[in-house]
Amino acid sequence: MSDFDVVVIGAGAAGLFCAGAAGQLGLRVLLLDHAAKVAEKIRISGGGRCNFTNREALPANYLSENPHFCRSALAQYTCGDFIDLVRKHGIAFHEKHKGQLFCDGSSQQIIDLLLTECERGGVTRRQPCGVKAVRAVDAPTKGGHRFEVDTDQGVVRTGHVVIATGGLSIPKIGATDFGQRLAQQFGHRIVPLRPALAPLTFDATQWARWVALAGVALPVTVTATPAAPENAKGKHKVKPVSFDEDLLFTHRGLSGPAILQISSFWVPGQPLTIDLAPGIDLAAALREAKQGSRRQLSTAWKDALPEAVPQRLAQAWLHDAATRHPALQDTAAVAELKDKDLDALGQSANAWSITPSGTEGYAKAEVTAGGVDTRELSSQTMESKLRPGLYFIGEVVDVTGWLGGYNFQWAWSSAMACARAIAAGKP
Repeated sequence: MSDFDVVVIGAGAAGLFCAGAAGQLGLRVLLLDHAAKVAEKIRISGGGRCNFTNREALPANYLSENPHFCRSALAQYTCGDFIDLVRKHGIAFHEKHKGQLFCDGSSQQIIDLLLTECERGGVTRRQPCGVKAVRAVDAPTKGGHRFEVDTDQGVVRTGHVVIATGGLSIPKIGATDFGQRLAQQFGHRIVPLRPALAPLTFDATQWARWVALAGVALPVTVTATPAAPENAKGKHKVKPVSFDEDLLFTHRGLSGPAILQISSFWVPGQPLTIDLAPGIDLAAALREAKQGSRRQLSTAWKDALPEAVPQRLAQAWLHDAATRHPALQDTAAVAELKDKDLDALGQSANAWSITPSGTEGYAKAEVTAGGVDTRELSSQTMESKLRPGLYFIGEVVDVTGWLGGYNFQWAWSSAMACARAIAAGKP
């Protein structure tokens, strides 16, 4: 049986960072992971370049049943702090847009940074090494050991256990519900889990008329009305949420940044509203085209749409509209069409209402929403309020960031808050 000050379970972004930080703060740290490869989720992130943070990361960019929980950790260790560490390691990076920072090279650079930080902290890493059980010691030993961790490589005694096992997203690289099950073992409530930042799918019959558009992309504004908070009372009004991003048609539905973002807010059974021409009142533009115009509708429609709308989509949209409004034929003279038909065409593209049947699930979800209820954790330290010495960090917690580096920043911030708290309160 071996002894450590801290045992971190999960060698992803949060676990690696927490282990390295704790080690450099003078703690004896053991890092465990059941997977053979380290940090696979980092490796595949950001198209292989790792969108490692966002310059604009604020509490408002995170979802949680307890929305103020993330404030303390984000303030303790900011995006600027991690950017400074990236610079310290000599990693070149660039901003893509909206504050999203990517490595100029590859995601491996961030993995190497984290491994180097662990080496500098003298972290013992055992991988692959499964955890069979975590047991609380009723009467802590003289050395402050409050837990026994039963692993594939023997039993470890420790005063602090940090759970950084993530969510269910991308099971092919080893995602499991270990962290959630362990939390329940110690009496914690789990906010129901669901795929987030995921492509949306549609009923095959409903989607048949759009399948031919697979591969078409364009900038849109997409809007959804999220569910009311669990503790909402009376006439609580939920404000719609909108994102201005690119949309991508697929064979099964919709994807692209706009859809991934809105998927975290979408409530099953509820429609999305998508504006294919943000900032342009298409109905007004078509009515204006009637004045003294001899153009055919197909030409007026093309002229009204922004250049970013692909021709394939413009034509398909007009043909689909004609199935409901027979007057809207390609060759119809726009000057002879009724305003009500032109309004219907314009509004159908400015406020396309469509109801997804589901998401592509955990296989393609970038993160998992839900997790350990944060009302049972300290926002300053990530420590359990139910079991002293037990901590939860990163994606396993009910804190889910927007697309664009926000989830990595939560990993860094929650990990550092945890490491510093353990070092400050070590028996």
